[in-house]
Amino acid sequence: MQSEPLVVGLLGPTGSGKTALSLALAERFGGEIVSCDSVAVYRGMDVGSAKPSREERGRVRHHLIDVADPDEPFTAGEYSRLARAAMREIAGRGKLPIVTGGTGLYLRALTEGLFAGPARQQELRERLRESASRRGGGWLHRMLTRLDPASAARIHANDEPKLIRAIEVCMTGRRPMSEVLGRDPLTGFRLLRVGLNPPRAALYERLNQRCMKMFAAGLVEETRGLLAQYGPVKAMDSLGYRQARSVLDGSATEQEAIAAAQQGHRNYAKRQLTWFRREPDVHWIEGFGDELSSARVAAELVQANW
Repeated sequence: MQSEPLVVGLLGPTGSGKTALSLALAERFGGEIVSCDSVAVYRGMDVGSAKPSREERGRVRHHLIDVADPDEPFTAGEYSRLARAAMREIAGRGKLPIVTGGTGLYLRALTEGLFAGPARQQELRERLRESASRRGGGWLHRMLTRLDPASAARIHANDEPKLIRAIEVCMTGRRPMSEVLGRDPLTGFRLLRVGLNPPRAALYERLNQRCMKMFAAGLVEETRGLLAQYGPVKAMDSLGYRQARSVLDGSATEQEAIAAAQQGHRNYAKRQLTWFRREPDVHWIEGFGDELSSARVAAELVQANW
């Protein structure tokens, strides 16, 4: 018997069947699911976030779903704090915590921690943007390379928001960002990372079908109600809701919005896989989570680490 409790981190792109696999593992091993989804945390954002259904949540207890209103700020740091507390509480009752979802930043915050960097400096940010505009592409990356080579090596030269934040930390903080990232890693658990990597063509077809079903299930109506209650808050810029808003404001037909959402989900899945491939020690399963073969492999991994 291992001294520290096990936690399973189930990751993968949207539409890969993480919900189905997490339910199967939870029912087999007496687990509870900790959602790792930046949209599912919001109440009322149900259709567009593909939340587990009421029936699924009735089968297995879920955490970190419906914990904030759409007009409330909810950060990766807040997610990490609440998710770690939920994991400790689940393990304390002798259950298996299963962290499931596709928001890479939330998972990174949970496992590695976030750094307490200096507050954002709007005036400095404006000066950096103006400087980048005058000096052309690559200027911010070259500046960061001089200030913090380690951060420059991991941030893409065209990712202006991240470059500006890293430079801001260097110029207003006491240490480069690279020296304080991940300074609060998850402790007290053994982490088993299991990743889903289904065939790309089949995944894209599933995403296309899922987008169509979301609109058929009332995504536009749900979006209309949320806008009436909360207004155009940041959460409403999420994938799916953004396209539904284009129907409501008349800038797109429903068919055009569906096509845009399908493309957006395919692009998002590609970015997720790129992000998750940077995660260490992932046991990749080449299939969908709702396939029996995937469930069998995942169960064997959990059993071997139990």
